[in-house]
Amino acid sequence: MTDRLALANVFVQRGGTRILYDISASLEPGQIVGLVGPNGAGKSTLLNAIAGLAPYDGVIDWAGRRVDIGEIGFMPQQCQVRAELSVLDVVLLGHHERLGWRVGDDLLCSATEMLRSFGIADLAGRAIQSLSGGQQQLVLLAQRLLREPKLLLLDEATSALDIRHQMRVFDLLTDYVARTGALVLIAIHDLNLAARHSDSVVLLHAGRLEGMGTFEEIVTPQALRAVYGIEAEVLSCRNGRPVVVPHAACRPETNFQTRPA
Repeated sequence: MTDRLALANVFVQRGGTRILYDISASLEPGQIVGLVGPNGAGKSTLLNAIAGLAPYDGVIDWAGRRVDIGEIGFMPQQCQVRAELSVLDVVLLGHHERLGWRVGDDLLCSATEMLRSFGIADLAGRAIQSLSGGQQQLVLLAQRLLREPKLLLLDEATSALDIRHQMRVFDLLTDYVARTGALVLIAIHDLNLAARHSDSVVLLHAGRLEGMGTFEEIVTPQALRAVYGIEAEVLSCRNGRPVVVPHAACRPETNFQTRPA
């Protein structure tokens, strides 16, 4: 059975407020899927529901069964580490998901190599609490990848990084998917990062699924006006990837919903 992520008629309600409305999608492994949409679209809620950390109605299956948080890699938006651990200890914890274990040479080498691939091997002995927010994001990404999960859920995992480190992380994720055949679903605010690095995108707006497909198919000037409330062009850069060029915010009276609320 293929490691497909299938969502059918997923609703999420918090208190008396409906957050997600009737989300249905099927995402194949072996790709990076960019989860895009404006603030409040429901991206974090959807990732938490998939991970089993938010109650929902409907069906969410990974490889034909309910998602087990212990078998996937999940990195929420707010995930700073406050424990007094070294960077290397934090990465090693990602392999075992528990305390009280012996670390063999092979695992230690794997963790050290993972830090090296992220360009942070020099931080291995530093206390995690002493690092900047961006450095902690890199450490926690390295932690999630060490166990090589086939489903990786990332919520704004590059938000605290400068542009160079953002590009490096996406290069590593691309290599990881090519090597393991994993599915990476990552919430991304920066549309041009999503355009450059996503194989496909899922567009959310006001808790509803507005579209799913390639970036060029889904993120059109019409969608940018309707969902983001901006006037923008979608151009093609020299590597063939689309790039969003915003021009102006729409006046409130010209903004419109693509579906009835």
